[in-house]
Amino acid sequence: MLEVSGLSHTFLSGTEQSQVLKDINFTVNKGEIVALLGSSGSGKSTLLNLMAGLMKPTEGSILIDGQPIERMSENKLAEFRRHHIGFIFQSYELISHLTVRENVELPLVFQSVKPSERRERAMSLLTQVGLAEKTELFPSQLSGGQQQRVSIARSLITRPPVVFADEPTGNLDTKTEKEIIDLLLELNRTLQLTFIIVTHEREVAARTQRVIQLKDGRLAEDSDYLHGEDETAAALADEAPPAIAPDPPLHAGQAGGERP
Repeated sequence: MLEVSGLSHTFLSGTEQSQVLKDINFTVNKGEIVALLGSSGSGKSTLLNLMAGLMKPTEGSILIDGQPIERMSENKLAEFRRHHIGFIFQSYELISHLTVRENVELPLVFQSVKPSERRERAMSLLTQVGLAEKTELFPSQLSGGQQQRVSIARSLITRPPVVFADEPTGNLDTKTEKEIIDLLLELNRTLQLTFIIVTHEREVAARTQRVIQLKDGRLAEDSDYLHGEDETAAALADEAPPAIAPDPPLHAGQAGGERP
């Protein structure tokens, strides 16, 4: 499904070089839900950008469905992302003048899908994420948790095999965070989609099937866990300091609301 091999990345600033990823190797199988865990500066956001095809690696390869995305031209890569990759952002990235349904339909507009099919698929997903009664509202009329549910539905509208979630609960309170992770786990189970959740929160990571932890640009741990086990949360808590600042999200945005 997703294979990362020998991945390294160096940023250049004038004559200065800064290596942020060092020989990363792992495979994510179809239907897995995986947390990519790390503190600020660990390299997790850079790794997400590389896996999502938003940057080219200095060394190594990234295969999605057997296709090496680092070798693709910009045009081919953009087309590949539209069909094969879904994105969930911390700041929701909804368009304020579009309704909930129109926001979810938008990726299909770029694929020239006919309006009747767009509407049918959007309505089905909005029902799955618990927003069947909110389809004609605007983002400003929703709570933060509801806006993130719209973002999740939009990420699934093209039926991508893999979905990347960048700090999806970062703007939410504890109760809403749990509900959003519950939703992602349910969608993973029912749709058999692959989810990769980038997070600095150990409590979020502990609820996934597997945790890939980065430290100083290297793969520090790759472990399988059971959802919600107390021992899992305790083990992860022992591996990091009590307060960790998040990496910047892929797109900066406003803070969300507190209610689901």
